[in-house]
Amino acid sequence: MSSMMELIDEVWYLGRELVSDEYDQALKRFAEEVPMTIHEYPSGMPAWSWTVPEKWTCHEAYLETLDGRRIVDRADHPLHVVSYSLPFEGIVDREELLAHLHVHPQEPDLIPFVFKYYQRDWGLCLTRNIRDTLDEEQYRVVIRTSFEPGTLKVGEVVVPGEVEESFMLAAHLCHPAQVNDDLAGVVVGLDVMRRLLAGPKPHYTYRFLILPETIGSVSYLSQNEDLISQMVGGLFLEMLGNDSGLALQQSFMPESQSDQALIAALRGVDRDGFVGSYRSIINNDERQFNAPGVRVPMLSLSRVERPELVETMYRPYKEYHSSADTPEIVTQERLEAASEAVLAMLAAYDKNAYVVNHFK
Repeated sequence: MSSMMELIDEVWYLGRELVSDEYDQALKRFAEEVPMTIHEYPSGMPAWSWTVPEKWTCHEAYLETLDGRRIVDRADHPLHVVSYSLPFEGIVDREELLAHLHVHPQEPDLIPFVFKYYQRDWGLCLTRNIRDTLDEEQYRVVIRTSFEPGTLKVGEVVVPGEVEESFMLAAHLCHPAQVNDDLAGVVVGLDVMRRLLAGPKPHYTYRFLILPETIGSVSYLSQNEDLISQMVGGLFLEMLGNDSGLALQQSFMPESQSDQALIAALRGVDRDGFVGSYRSIINNDERQFNAPGVRVPMLSLSRVERPELVETMYRPYKEYHSSADTPEIVTQERLEAASEAVLAMLAAYDKNAYVVNHFK
């Protein structure tokens, strides 16, 4: 079996878009580690009020001067092109070009991660330092991308329990060439499931979903409505390899048994960890499970700074959504500590009990 960091090193630089060959490649690799069912949802399939997107492939993307000097090239880094960018080829004036170039809002030497899954537009990403050197009147843009029917894939690992009621774990595999968001959550989830599969049979059934962010959860839930009533709780895993303490975000139903059990367990495994209310720390697929019509109390575990110490929850760590989110900011030790914390939380929930009167 590969270690969590070994798995990260193998797949982190892949262009893991929502529906793409390299996302599929990474998921297939993880399926070699544990027994996994891969669900496929075709492009165009209705997922409640959403629609499964097309498969997107970037064949080539670059920006150059009219005399052929290459300024930006996706061959140098997958983040140089906007995720799900439309194809575009032509010579553009500098003013028009700048409207389609994206830079990091805070860090001048980082390439930002920009996505336009449901907007039809073209664009490139680069460092602000390079953008500020563009002083010629015209430039050549080449973005060769294609959209075609494909299948959105969700990997599911199941640890059968004594009862069919399920506790859900989830992490997202999309985000090209980024590690902490959220390959870190994926490998921690895989480690947890490997250990649960090797241990004694739990009381509850545990299901771990590896999916593309948001649309993956909506697709899975919309096609498994019969399971929703059996989902007793959940925990979303993300950003678990950086050097911040553990943060547990409560569900939409803070009085739920899953909230109470997981909070009690966190206090026993991480003295530096903290608890925040729903959507006060981070926003991710826990929203889909907590949403109206679903209402599964799913919490979220991550490593982020306390909300009062950051400018915005949409930048939970310095390297977030940028070319700096690399294996260098993640360690095996922090991943292992997160895995131990998750196992402690699941053990607390699995052994949770409360008194019910059977007499008047």
